Amino acid sequence: MWHEINKSVIMQVKRFGVSLEENVLESLDEFVKTQNLPNRSQAIRHLIKNNLFETKKAGNSIVAGAVVIVYDHHKRELNSKLMQVQHDYHELILSTQHVHIEHDLCLETIAVKGNSKKLIELSNKIIGIKGIKHGKLVMTDLE
Repeated sequence: MWHEINKSVIMQVKRFGVSLEENVLESLDEFVKTQNLPNRSQAIRHLIKNNLFETKKAGNSIVAGAVVIVYDHHKRELNSKLMQVQHDYHELILSTQHVHIEHDLCLETIAVKGNSKKLIELSNKIIGIKGIKHGKLVMTDLE
């Protein structure tokens, strides 16, 4: 019975042929190499999934992700501004992790979930705070 239940969860792989111009195929092979992928199939799968996710993201789907920032915690009023933005978007924030990476530098990871456009809005506000040295939003599909 366990075997039967898990069979329905496993995605079936389908084979198909693809015709590409020689320069596109060379670019695909270079992508395989630079991304350390095992083969062209994995590369095509990766590119398709990323493209589908970009479409979902643009459509304002529910996604999860993280806003990662690096900042000098001694910067005047930065902590209070950061806290204010997080409170303004509290419904999107699942958790935060604060790490001291050097005496003056902190790395913060803010786990988020919500509509992609709201997450982008939140991350732009956080990353735009004066004193944030680096910031990036990473999102992923929930399906």
